[in-house]
Amino acid sequence: MSIQHENQKLWEKLEGLAAEAEQLAAEAFRSVDKIAERNHWKVIQAFQRHKVSDFHFNGSTGYGYNDRGREIMDLVYADVMGAEAAIVRPHFVSGTHTISCALFGVLRPGDELLYITGRPYDTLHKVIGKPGDGTGSLQDFGIKYSEVPLQGDGSLNWERIEQAITPSTKVIGIQRSRGYDWRASFSVAEIELMVKRVKAIKQDVLVFVDNCYGEFTELLEPTEVGVDLMAGSLIKNPGGGLAETGGYIAGTASAVEAAAYRLTAPGIGGEVGAMLGTLRAIYQGLFLAPHIVGQAVKGSVLAAAMFEELGFVTKPRWNEPRTDLIQAVRFAEAEQLIAFVQGIQQAAAVDSHVMPEPWDMPGYENAVIMAAGTFIQGGSLELSADAPIREPYIAYMQGGLTYSHAKYGVLTALYRLVDSGLIVTKPHTT
Repeated sequence: MSIQHENQKLWEKLEGLAAEAEQLAAEAFRSVDKIAERNHWKVIQAFQRHKVSDFHFNGSTGYGYNDRGREIMDLVYADVMGAEAAIVRPHFVSGTHTISCALFGVLRPGDELLYITGRPYDTLHKVIGKPGDGTGSLQDFGIKYSEVPLQGDGSLNWERIEQAITPSTKVIGIQRSRGYDWRASFSVAEIELMVKRVKAIKQDVLVFVDNCYGEFTELLEPTEVGVDLMAGSLIKNPGGGLAETGGYIAGTASAVEAAAYRLTAPGIGGEVGAMLGTLRAIYQGLFLAPHIVGQAVKGSVLAAAMFEELGFVTKPRWNEPRTDLIQAVRFAEAEQLIAFVQGIQQAAAVDSHVMPEPWDMPGYENAVIMAAGTFIQGGSLELSADAPIREPYIAYMQGGLTYSHAKYGVLTALYRLVDSGLIVTKPHTT
């Protein structure tokens, strides 16, 4: 039975383009599957080492003392991430909150946070803040902040980084994913070189990585190559589409403990915190995460291959190595960008009837349009897309709990673009 559309010939033509793209990308798909397989085995072995049992899925109430499921979950995450310690909690309300706890945990008044990968993601701007802004931001607490812009080709400016590191530089910040920048995301191998180089300049500096969108896309995680502290969101990669909320912090034991004190209170840290029935989904989500991340990455490879065949510029290209979920596609005009995001929404199983429009979203500096027809609100391991409405007009697609859904999303977005006359199916330059 064929999927019915008003313009059936157009849909069938796009399916033909998808088949050609899949044939072109067959070797890239095999590489993604191999990474997913190895990471899945790594997660299973961590479960086995810590003797995970069904009684660990029972939640706790009140203070949450002696919650063995919570304690084992922290050990499993630390093992999977190759870290000394980890704290995994539903009490982290977002990736931004998790990152904020990590940074506030290890920074003190007079210390400096230095981002060496350029300006971080929009939602962190309020966390960093300004001196005396009255918001409780890092700078409001007397923590200094500076950043070194990336060079034109997206590489680090080491000359300026060496000049920027001072005796007060306590934490080096690295954003693994591209965020809303037109640049390549940083691989784990590149992060390893960053760690070695900054520690050669200042041995006692702590290296922090925002790992959102990056988990399980490679065989190693940043904490396996010398990163001191790392944070991510459970409604992205490691939650496997099942964790309903939460985040994780992994790294050295002292850094994780400091972050845990910020989440709860000094002296309490990770020793308490009722899990309230969330443990089963967090455990099972982690179990599934490597496979589902692989499905999403294959969807991004397909999107790149199809849009490149139509003359669009993508980053990364279909045949380039992947280090996160995100696929960026550059459009010529805002109307194309908006139609693409709306097409992703139309492909959703949830809220496909809702038409997203650009709006002034809290934490963002430009109007943003978001396709988020997800089972978990904001769950960007699920098929989603978003974009700030500013030049250059770049859409950022990510996720797909299954490859077939990601493929359907790409086809639906292209169908909307072509059917509305915003693009043509023959190659052209944007």
